[in-house]
Amino acid sequence: MKPFIIFLALSSFFLISCRSQPGIAEAKAPYRDPSLPVQERVSDLLSRMTVREKIGQMMQVARDYIYDQRDISSYGFGSILSGGGSTPAVNTPEAWADMIDGYQKKALESRLGIPMIYGIDAVHGHNNVRGAVVFPHNIGMGAANDVELSTQEGRITALEMLATGARWDFAPCITVPRDERWGRTYEGFGETPLLSGPLGAAEIKGLQEGGLGSPMAVLATAKHFAGDGGTSLGIDRGNAQYDDKDFRSLHVAPYVDAIAAGAESVMVSYSSWNGVKNHGNEKLLNGILRGELGFSGFVVSDWGGLKELPGSSREQIRQGINAGIDMVMIPDTYRAFFSDMMDLTEKGEISVARVDEAVGRILRIKFEMGLFERPFADRGLLPSVGSAEHRAVARKAVAESLVLLKNRNGALPIGPSTKNILVVGYKADDMGVQCGGWTITWQGGKGAITEGTTIFKGIKDAAGPGVRVELSLDGSAPAGFAPDAVIAVVGEEPYAEMYGDRKDLSLGSVDERNLDRAARYGKPVTVILISGRPMIVTEEFGKADAFVAAWLPGTEGEGVADVLFGKRAFSGKLPCTWPASMDQVPINSGDGKKGLFDFGYGLAY
Repeated sequence: MKPFIIFLALSSFFLISCRSQPGIAEAKAPYRDPSLPVQERVSDLLSRMTVREKIGQMMQVARDYIYDQRDISSYGFGSILSGGGSTPAVNTPEAWADMIDGYQKKALESRLGIPMIYGIDAVHGHNNVRGAVVFPHNIGMGAANDVELSTQEGRITALEMLATGARWDFAPCITVPRDERWGRTYEGFGETPLLSGPLGAAEIKGLQEGGLGSPMAVLATAKHFAGDGGTSLGIDRGNAQYDDKDFRSLHVAPYVDAIAAGAESVMVSYSSWNGVKNHGNEKLLNGILRGELGFSGFVVSDWGGLKELPGSSREQIRQGINAGIDMVMIPDTYRAFFSDMMDLTEKGEISVARVDEAVGRILRIKFEMGLFERPFADRGLLPSVGSAEHRAVARKAVAESLVLLKNRNGALPIGPSTKNILVVGYKADDMGVQCGGWTITWQGGKGAITEGTTIFKGIKDAAGPGVRVELSLDGSAPAGFAPDAVIAVVGEEPYAEMYGDRKDLSLGSVDERNLDRAARYGKPVTVILISGRPMIVTEEFGKADAFVAAWLPGTEGEGVADVLFGKRAFSGKLPCTWPASMDQVPINSGDGKKGLFDFGYGLAY
């Protein structure tokens, strides 16, 4: 072979080798230098990227829809996510870290070695991971209304996420639920932005404590922008009918607090505002969110959110991106999305400038987070997942979230003279029920779905030696057992999103039967209601000596027992007005209706 040909062959081999070993050719590029200003790094990296690579950064793909693992590097996904219930085969923190690090290694094999960011719905703790601590859902945190506690929840969630390699949390949900029939009511802190704004901001500060550049921070997401809690009839993904003033004062207001707290990611709501789908509403995204509120981070769609828009998939993408969505949670049809995006940019229907704008925002956040320097799980934090220290904070949150609605003749706290306690109803000893939806799986589930302490176990432990505590699923006491007090645990079974939409908020027949049987013993009856919203319990309320709204308390059932036995005092207040009948639904403070209980109601010992 002639020397010149040999030289060409060797040169080609060298170039191919460099491209197959990402990072070698670009190792000294400015974007790799963490000492440089972030914007300089962004500009340098953008200048090196092809349009194909830029489009890849705008794609967020669900892990269980990745056709070929090589697609992670060849398409250059900007993000990978786990939807609810999308877990490694063995659901342990260590397996999560192995799984996410594996995806990250694939992402770093791309030509420019751009790390992906792993997203997850850690909405009440790192709730997809078995063994992680699970906090009360937001409605309970709204009842507690403790800003410092919400910050602690965010801080603990971030640490448990970092241990597994997940760096992007699709939380907090700062929706303002205005109709109890809505299946996502429990995801909001309460019926007013005066709760959701400050508490959501506090959680963001906890998730991002020390700033995004801190190795102990994860990226928070304020969601769902905007009006998801105000849809007509409480229909999930429905239409919020408000004039500009009321829409801003109720549903946009919490985002002012969130942005001030440092939110750099906002997720769009499936719902519509006055008939226009939010995912394609440029007035809402570019006009209000960026123009009026000054949001400078990146906007992400909800799961398959562009499919909510009218027209073909190509038209949906064109409309959503031009309306202001920067990253698209596809989550499944990413190859078709990529093809459509390439065609739209080649034909100028989505400008390259718009693509650069979106990708520039995404890269800025990745650089600010130190993701290029610290792309992998912090395995030194694995022992903290579900630790006693973290559970103690969640236990405190449970105690603060409980609202005492009735306490006739001093039925509570349970005193030392009580020697026999009958606990009625399977929900008292069911971890899945007390955690609710978005726990291990999307819809949640019944039974021992994760580690923790059930309400029954908490009561039994708190009662102490010398007190007999029995559990009855149907309200019948064991032979020869005469209770001094009866605790009936009733309420909803787990659900999430549209599957939780209901037209009737009454208790089920099994709960009704158990309450009737509990009353027959002629002893003080305490009712503990497990629910993601107020329910219609006017008649049942009359049968109880004490009545406690416990919401969806999470894994730490001892927190309920702490208050029942007087170790802690009741301090929770209703974060929403409580209807007396379905005829009053929806009901909110100031609408002229007199419900069973007003917003802010709550007794103390």
